[in-house]
Amino acid sequence: MGNVSRVPFCLTFCPRPATYVSSSAYSTRPPTVPHAEPRILQRSSDGHASAGPERWVKMPLSGTLARGLLSELKLPVPWGHIAAKTWGSLKGHPVLCLHGWLDNANSFDRLIPLLPQDLYYIAMDFGGHGLSSHYSPGVQYHYQDFVNEIRRVAAALKWHRFSIMGHSFGGTVGGMFSCVFPEMVDKLILLDSLPFFVDCSEIDNLLIYKQRAIEQVLQLEASTKPPTVHSPEEVLQRLLQNNAAVGEECGKLLLQRGTTQVASGLVLNRDRRISLPELCFDFISKDQLLRCIQNLQAHVLIVKAQQGLYSLRREDTDRTPMNLITGMLQAILKKRYQFVEIPGNHYIHMNEPYKLAKIVSAFLKSEVRPLSKL
Repeated sequence: MGNVSRVPFCLTFCPRPATYVSSSAYSTRPPTVPHAEPRILQRSSDGHASAGPERWVKMPLSGTLARGLLSELKLPVPWGHIAAKTWGSLKGHPVLCLHGWLDNANSFDRLIPLLPQDLYYIAMDFGGHGLSSHYSPGVQYHYQDFVNEIRRVAAALKWHRFSIMGHSFGGTVGGMFSCVFPEMVDKLILLDSLPFFVDCSEIDNLLIYKQRAIEQVLQLEASTKPPTVHSPEEVLQRLLQNNAAVGEECGKLLLQRGTTQVASGLVLNRDRRISLPELCFDFISKDQLLRCIQNLQAHVLIVKAQQGLYSLRREDTDRTPMNLITGMLQAILKKRYQFVEIPGNHYIHMNEPYKLAKIVSAFLKSEVRPLSKL
Protein backbone atom coordinates (compact mmCIF):
# COMPACT_ATOMS: atom_id res chain seq x y z
CA MET A 1 0.00 0.00 0.00
CA GLY A 2 3.04 2.22 -0.08
CA ASN A 3 3.98 4.70 2.58
CA VAL A 4 1.52 5.41 5.34
CA SER A 5 1.09 8.94 6.58
CA ARG A 6 1.28 8.74 10.37
CA VAL A 7 -1.18 11.48 11.17
CA PRO A 8 -3.70 11.56 14.01
CA PHE A 9 -6.84 9.58 13.21
CA CYS A 10 -10.07 11.49 13.60
CA LEU A 11 -13.63 10.44 12.81
CA THR A 12 -15.09 13.73 14.03
CA PHE A 13 -14.42 12.60 17.58
CA CYS A 14 -11.29 11.61 19.54
CA PRO A 15 -7.84 11.89 17.89
CA ARG A 16 -5.79 8.68 17.97
CA PRO A 17 -2.29 8.32 16.52
CA ALA A 18 -2.02 5.90 13.62
CA THR A 19 -0.24 2.73 14.60
CA TYR A 20 0.63 0.51 11.68
CA VAL A 21 -0.40 -0.76 8.29
CA SER A 22 1.11 -3.15 5.76
CA SER A 23 0.30 -4.71 2.43
CA SER A 24 0.24 -8.28 3.74
CA ALA A 25 -2.65 -10.59 2.96
CA TYR A 26 -3.72 -10.30 6.59
CA SER A 27 -4.62 -6.62 6.46
CA THR A 28 -2.85 -4.43 9.02
CA ARG A 29 -0.03 -5.94 11.00
CA PRO A 30 2.15 -4.33 13.68
CA PRO A 31 5.92 -4.56 13.65
CA THR A 32 7.38 -7.65 15.24
CA VAL A 33 8.74 -7.32 18.77
CA PRO A 34 11.56 -9.77 19.57
CA HIS A 35 10.67 -12.39 22.16
CA ALA A 36 11.89 -11.46 25.61
CA GLU A 37 11.21 -12.12 29.24
CA PRO A 38 7.88 -10.57 30.25
CA ARG A 39 8.29 -6.87 30.84
CA ILE A 40 6.17 -3.85 30.16
CA LEU A 41 6.36 -1.57 27.18
CA GLN A 42 4.78 1.77 27.94
CA ARG A 43 2.97 3.98 25.44
CA SER A 44 4.12 7.55 25.85
CA SER A 45 2.25 10.69 24.87
CA ASP A 46 3.66 10.62 21.33
CA GLY A 47 2.23 7.15 20.74
CA HIS A 48 5.58 5.36 20.65
CA ALA A 49 6.37 2.38 22.85
CA SER A 50 9.32 2.49 25.19
CA ALA A 51 10.75 -0.32 27.27
CA GLY A 52 9.86 0.20 30.89
CA PRO A 53 11.17 -1.28 34.10
CA GLU A 54 9.54 -4.22 35.84
CA ARG A 55 7.51 -1.68 37.83
CA TRP A 56 5.53 0.66 35.63
CA VAL A 57 4.46 4.26 36.22
CA LYS A 58 1.70 6.53 35.02
CA MET A 59 2.46 7.85 31.55
CA PRO A 60 1.36 11.25 30.19
CA LEU A 61 -1.32 10.85 27.53
CA SER A 62 -2.48 13.44 25.05
CA GLY A 63 -5.83 13.95 23.35
CA THR A 64 -9.37 13.34 24.51
CA LEU A 65 -9.14 10.01 26.28
CA ALA A 66 -11.28 7.85 28.51
CA ARG A 67 -11.92 9.43 31.91
CA GLY A 68 -9.47 8.21 34.54
CA LEU A 69 -7.16 6.45 32.07
CA LEU A 70 -3.70 5.96 33.56
CA SER A 71 -1.63 4.60 30.70
CA GLU A 72 -1.42 2.31 27.70
CA LEU A 73 0.82 -0.77 27.78
CA LYS A 74 2.42 -3.11 25.30
CA LEU A 75 3.32 -6.55 26.64
CA PRO A 76 5.84 -8.53 24.54
CA VAL A 77 4.74 -11.93 23.22
CA PRO A 78 6.53 -14.22 20.73
CA TRP A 79 4.49 -12.91 17.77
CA GLY A 80 4.70 -9.22 18.72
CA HIS A 81 2.82 -7.57 21.57
CA ILE A 82 -0.48 -7.48 23.44
CA ALA A 83 -1.80 -3.95 23.86
CA ALA A 84 -3.72 -2.83 26.93
CA LYS A 85 -4.95 0.28 28.74
CA THR A 86 -5.20 0.90 32.47
CA TRP A 87 -7.40 2.75 34.97
CA GLY A 88 -7.64 3.13 38.72
CA SER A 89 -4.99 2.67 41.41
CA LEU A 90 -1.67 0.98 40.69
CA LYS A 91 -1.79 -0.38 44.25
CA GLY A 92 -5.30 -1.78 43.90
CA HIS A 93 -6.42 -5.36 43.37
CA PRO A 94 -6.15 -6.12 39.63
CA VAL A 95 -9.20 -6.58 37.39
CA LEU A 96 -8.56 -7.85 33.85
CA CYS A 97 -11.21 -6.67 31.37
CA LEU A 98 -11.84 -8.76 28.24
CA HIS A 99 -13.73 -7.41 25.23
CA GLY A 100 -16.07 -9.24 22.89
CA TRP A 101 -15.36 -10.87 19.54
CA LEU A 102 -14.21 -8.31 16.91
CA ASP A 103 -14.30 -5.48 19.52
CA ASN A 104 -11.34 -3.99 21.42
CA ALA A 105 -10.31 -2.55 24.78
CA ASN A 106 -12.29 0.66 24.20
CA SER A 107 -15.32 -1.49 24.97
CA PHE A 108 -14.83 -0.60 28.65
CA ASP A 109 -14.14 3.14 28.34
CA ARG A 110 -17.59 4.11 29.60
CA LEU A 111 -18.05 1.53 32.35
CA ILE A 112 -14.71 1.47 34.17
CA PRO A 113 -14.76 5.17 35.24
CA LEU A 114 -18.03 4.40 37.08
CA LEU A 115 -16.50 1.52 39.07
CA PRO A 116 -14.46 1.70 42.34
CA GLN A 117 -11.25 3.56 41.55
CA ASP A 118 -9.23 1.94 44.33
CA LEU A 119 -8.92 -1.14 42.09
CA TYR A 120 -6.53 -1.52 39.15
CA TYR A 121 -8.23 -2.19 35.82
CA ILE A 122 -6.46 -3.40 32.70
CA ALA A 123 -8.43 -3.78 29.47
CA MET A 124 -6.44 -5.79 26.92
CA ASP A 125 -6.83 -6.21 23.18
CA PHE A 126 -6.92 -9.88 22.23
CA GLY A 127 -4.46 -10.90 19.53
CA GLY A 128 -5.56 -9.67 16.11
CA HIS A 129 -7.86 -7.05 17.68
CA GLY A 130 -7.40 -3.35 18.41
CA LEU A 131 -3.74 -2.40 18.78
CA SER A 132 -2.44 -5.91 19.52
CA SER A 133 -0.21 -7.77 17.08
CA HIS A 134 -1.64 -10.20 14.57
CA TYR A 135 -0.61 -13.83 14.84
CA SER A 136 2.18 -14.94 12.52
CA PRO A 137 1.31 -15.96 8.94
CA GLY A 138 0.18 -19.56 8.74
CA VAL A 139 -0.93 -19.65 12.39
CA GLN A 140 -4.67 -19.89 12.97
CA TYR A 141 -6.54 -18.17 15.78
CA HIS A 142 -8.25 -20.54 18.16
CA TYR A 143 -10.33 -20.16 21.30
CA GLN A 144 -7.61 -21.81 23.41
CA ASP A 145 -5.06 -19.26 22.17
CA PHE A 146 -7.09 -16.41 23.65
CA VAL A 147 -7.16 -18.29 26.96
CA ASN A 148 -3.37 -18.56 26.67
CA GLU A 149 -3.10 -14.79 26.17
CA ILE A 150 -4.64 -14.17 29.59
CA ARG A 151 -1.94 -16.30 31.19
CA ARG A 152 0.75 -14.39 29.29
CA VAL A 153 -0.63 -11.07 30.49
CA ALA A 154 -0.76 -12.30 34.09
CA ALA A 155 2.86 -13.47 33.82
CA ALA A 156 4.02 -10.16 32.34
CA LEU A 157 2.30 -8.21 35.11
CA LYS A 158 3.37 -10.68 37.82
CA TRP A 159 -0.20 -11.29 38.90
CA HIS A 160 -0.88 -14.31 41.08
CA ARG A 161 -4.54 -13.65 41.82
CA PHE A 162 -6.92 -11.25 40.11
CA SER A 163 -10.51 -10.67 39.01
CA ILE A 164 -11.85 -10.98 35.47
CA MET A 165 -14.62 -8.97 33.83
CA GLY A 166 -15.59 -10.05 30.34
CA HIS A 167 -18.19 -9.02 27.80
CA SER A 168 -19.65 -11.61 25.42
CA PHE A 169 -16.79 -13.65 23.90
CA GLY A 170 -14.38 -12.14 26.44
CA GLY A 171 -16.48 -13.52 29.27
CA THR A 172 -16.38 -16.99 27.76
CA VAL A 173 -12.60 -16.86 27.36
CA GLY A 174 -12.30 -15.59 30.94
CA GLY A 175 -14.62 -18.34 32.12
CA MET A 176 -12.46 -21.07 30.65
CA PHE A 177 -9.30 -19.46 32.07
CA SER A 178 -10.95 -19.41 35.50
CA CYS A 179 -11.45 -23.17 35.27
CA VAL A 180 -7.99 -23.97 33.90
CA PHE A 181 -6.27 -21.74 36.49
CA PRO A 182 -8.85 -21.69 39.31
CA GLU A 183 -6.37 -20.55 41.97
CA MET A 184 -5.63 -17.35 40.01
CA VAL A 185 -9.15 -15.92 39.72
CA ASP A 186 -11.14 -14.72 42.73
CA LYS A 187 -14.07 -13.10 40.90
CA LEU A 188 -15.55 -13.61 37.44
CA ILE A 189 -17.95 -11.02 36.03
CA LEU A 190 -19.80 -11.95 32.84
CA LEU A 191 -21.53 -9.11 30.99
CA ASP A 192 -24.25 -10.59 28.77
CA SER A 193 -22.05 -13.63 28.49
CA LEU A 194 -21.73 -17.23 29.63
CA PRO A 195 -18.52 -18.85 30.90
CA PHE A 196 -18.55 -21.64 28.29
CA PHE A 197 -19.77 -22.51 24.81
CA VAL A 198 -22.19 -25.41 25.10
CA ASP A 199 -24.42 -26.07 22.10
CA CYS A 200 -26.56 -29.15 22.32
CA SER A 201 -27.72 -28.95 18.69
CA GLU A 202 -24.56 -27.90 16.84
CA ILE A 203 -22.08 -30.35 18.33
CA ASP A 204 -22.65 -32.76 15.43
CA ASN A 205 -21.54 -30.11 12.95
CA LEU A 206 -18.11 -29.45 14.48
CA LEU A 207 -16.23 -31.40 11.81
CA ILE A 208 -17.97 -29.39 9.10
CA TYR A 209 -17.03 -26.17 10.92
CA LYS A 210 -13.39 -27.21 11.17
CA GLN A 211 -13.23 -28.06 7.46
CA ARG A 212 -14.81 -24.74 6.52
CA ALA A 213 -12.39 -22.81 8.74
CA ILE A 214 -9.31 -24.45 7.20
CA GLU A 215 -10.53 -23.79 3.66
CA GLN A 216 -11.28 -20.14 4.43
CA VAL A 217 -7.85 -19.58 5.97
CA LEU A 218 -6.17 -21.03 2.89
CA GLN A 219 -8.21 -18.69 0.70
CA LEU A 220 -7.13 -15.70 2.78
CA GLU A 221 -3.48 -16.73 2.59
CA ALA A 222 -3.68 -17.05 -1.20
CA SER A 223 -5.32 -13.65 -1.58
CA THR A 224 -3.22 -10.73 -2.80
CA LYS A 225 -6.04 -8.25 -2.29
CA PRO A 226 -4.88 -5.33 -0.13
CA PRO A 227 -6.90 -4.21 2.89
CA THR A 228 -10.05 -2.32 1.97
CA VAL A 229 -9.87 1.42 2.56
CA HIS A 230 -13.06 3.17 3.67
CA SER A 231 -14.01 6.74 4.43
CA PRO A 232 -14.70 7.43 8.13
CA GLU A 233 -18.41 7.63 7.40
CA GLU A 234 -18.42 4.34 5.49
CA VAL A 235 -16.60 2.35 8.14
CA LEU A 236 -18.92 3.66 10.85
CA GLN A 237 -22.05 2.82 8.85
CA ARG A 238 -20.76 -0.68 8.10
CA LEU A 239 -20.19 -1.26 11.81
CA LEU A 240 -23.65 -0.03 12.75
CA GLN A 241 -25.34 -2.05 10.00
CA ASN A 242 -23.57 -5.25 11.05
CA ASN A 243 -24.33 -4.74 14.74
CA ALA A 244 -27.61 -3.02 15.50
CA ALA A 245 -26.96 -3.22 19.26
CA VAL A 246 -24.06 -0.74 19.03
CA GLY A 247 -25.12 2.90 19.23
CA GLU A 248 -23.44 5.48 17.02
CA GLU A 249 -21.31 7.02 19.76
CA CYS A 250 -20.20 3.60 20.95
CA GLY A 251 -19.41 2.61 17.39
CA LYS A 252 -17.16 5.64 17.08
CA LEU A 253 -15.48 4.67 20.34
CA LEU A 254 -14.67 1.16 19.08
CA LEU A 255 -13.36 2.54 15.79
CA GLN A 256 -10.93 4.86 17.57
CA ARG A 257 -8.90 1.81 18.53
CA GLY A 258 -10.07 -0.45 15.72
CA THR A 259 -8.89 1.49 12.67
CA THR A 260 -5.75 3.06 11.27
CA GLN A 261 -5.65 6.14 9.06
CA VAL A 262 -3.89 5.87 5.71
CA ALA A 263 -3.59 8.48 2.99
CA SER A 264 -6.94 7.64 1.35
CA GLY A 265 -9.06 6.77 4.37
CA LEU A 266 -9.28 4.17 7.13
CA VAL A 267 -8.44 0.47 7.30
CA LEU A 268 -9.55 -1.92 10.01
CA ASN A 269 -6.80 -3.00 12.41
CA ARG A 270 -8.23 -6.42 13.10
CA ASP A 271 -6.80 -9.48 11.43
CA ARG A 272 -9.12 -10.82 8.74
CA ARG A 273 -8.59 -14.33 10.07
CA ILE A 274 -10.51 -13.59 13.28
CA SER A 275 -13.64 -12.98 11.22
CA LEU A 276 -14.01 -16.77 10.99
CA PRO A 277 -16.17 -17.81 13.97
CA GLU A 278 -15.40 -21.47 13.31
CA LEU A 279 -11.84 -20.77 14.48
CA CYS A 280 -12.55 -18.54 17.45
CA PHE A 281 -15.36 -20.48 19.11
CA ASP A 282 -15.12 -23.91 20.69
CA PHE A 283 -17.89 -26.02 22.21
CA ILE A 284 -17.65 -28.34 25.19
CA SER A 285 -19.84 -31.31 26.10
CA LYS A 286 -22.19 -31.56 29.08
CA ASP A 287 -19.71 -33.79 30.91
CA GLN A 288 -16.91 -31.28 30.32
CA LEU A 289 -19.20 -28.48 31.48
CA LEU A 290 -19.81 -30.22 34.79
CA ARG A 291 -16.10 -30.76 35.40
CA CYS A 292 -15.25 -27.17 34.50
CA ILE A 293 -17.78 -25.71 36.92
CA GLN A 294 -16.64 -28.06 39.67
CA ASN A 295 -13.12 -26.71 39.21
CA LEU A 296 -14.13 -23.06 39.60
CA GLN A 297 -12.93 -21.30 42.76
CA ALA A 298 -14.10 -17.84 41.75
CA HIS A 299 -17.25 -16.05 42.82
CA VAL A 300 -19.30 -15.59 39.64
CA LEU A 301 -21.65 -12.77 38.61
CA ILE A 302 -23.67 -12.99 35.39
CA VAL A 303 -25.42 -9.81 34.28
CA LYS A 304 -27.81 -10.64 31.46
CA ALA A 305 -29.33 -7.97 29.23
CA GLN A 306 -33.04 -8.60 28.62
CA GLN A 307 -32.66 -7.76 24.93
CA GLY A 308 -29.19 -9.24 24.82
CA LEU A 309 -27.37 -12.11 23.18
CA TYR A 310 -29.86 -14.91 23.68
CA SER A 311 -32.92 -12.73 23.11
CA LEU A 312 -31.56 -11.59 19.74
CA ARG A 313 -30.23 -14.85 18.37
CA ARG A 314 -32.40 -17.60 19.82
CA GLU A 315 -36.06 -18.44 20.27
CA ASP A 316 -37.24 -18.90 23.85
CA THR A 317 -37.58 -22.64 23.21
CA ASP A 318 -33.94 -22.82 22.16
CA ARG A 319 -32.35 -21.62 25.39
CA THR A 320 -31.13 -25.03 26.49
CA PRO A 321 -27.41 -24.10 26.70
CA MET A 322 -28.03 -21.01 28.83
CA ASN A 323 -30.44 -22.78 31.17
CA LEU A 324 -28.09 -25.74 31.45
CA ILE A 325 -25.07 -23.59 32.34
CA THR A 326 -26.84 -21.26 34.78
CA GLY A 327 -28.57 -24.20 36.45
CA MET A 328 -25.26 -25.99 37.01
CA LEU A 329 -23.60 -22.81 38.27
CA GLN A 330 -26.37 -22.30 40.82
CA ALA A 331 -26.33 -25.93 41.96
CA ILE A 332 -22.55 -26.20 42.33
CA LEU A 333 -21.39 -22.72 43.33
CA LYS A 334 -24.42 -21.90 45.52
CA LYS A 335 -23.66 -18.63 47.38
CA ARG A 336 -20.67 -17.99 45.13
CA TYR A 337 -23.01 -17.44 42.16
CA GLN A 338 -25.20 -14.43 41.33
CA PHE A 339 -27.47 -13.90 38.33
CA VAL A 340 -28.96 -10.48 37.53
CA GLU A 341 -31.14 -9.57 34.55
CA ILE A 342 -31.59 -5.92 33.59
CA PRO A 343 -33.18 -3.99 30.69
CA GLY A 344 -30.84 -3.31 27.78
CA ASN A 345 -29.20 -4.87 24.75
CA HIS A 346 -25.98 -6.80 24.20
CA TYR A 347 -23.85 -3.64 24.44
CA ILE A 348 -25.45 -2.32 27.61
CA HIS A 349 -21.98 -1.90 29.17
CA MET A 350 -21.26 0.74 26.52
CA ASN A 351 -24.71 2.15 25.74
CA GLU A 352 -26.00 2.41 29.33
CA PRO A 353 -23.07 1.72 31.67
CA TYR A 354 -24.77 3.38 34.64
CA LYS A 355 -27.28 0.49 34.70
CA LEU A 356 -24.40 -1.90 35.34
CA ALA A 357 -22.13 0.21 37.52
CA LYS A 358 -23.89 -0.28 40.87
CA ILE A 359 -24.29 -4.04 40.38
CA VAL A 360 -20.71 -4.60 39.26
CA SER A 361 -19.27 -2.25 41.91
CA ALA A 362 -21.04 -4.07 44.73
CA PHE A 363 -19.75 -7.40 43.47
CA LEU A 364 -16.18 -6.12 43.11
CA LYS A 365 -16.20 -4.75 46.67
CA SER A 366 -17.82 -7.82 48.21
CA GLU A 367 -15.77 -10.07 50.46
CA VAL A 368 -14.39 -13.28 48.98
CA ARG A 369 -14.73 -16.04 51.52
CA PRO A 370 -12.31 -18.97 51.39
CA LEU A 371 -13.68 -22.23 50.05
CA SER A 372 -14.81 -24.64 52.72
CA LYS A 373 -12.73 -27.80 52.87
CA LEU A 374 -15.25 -30.59 53.30
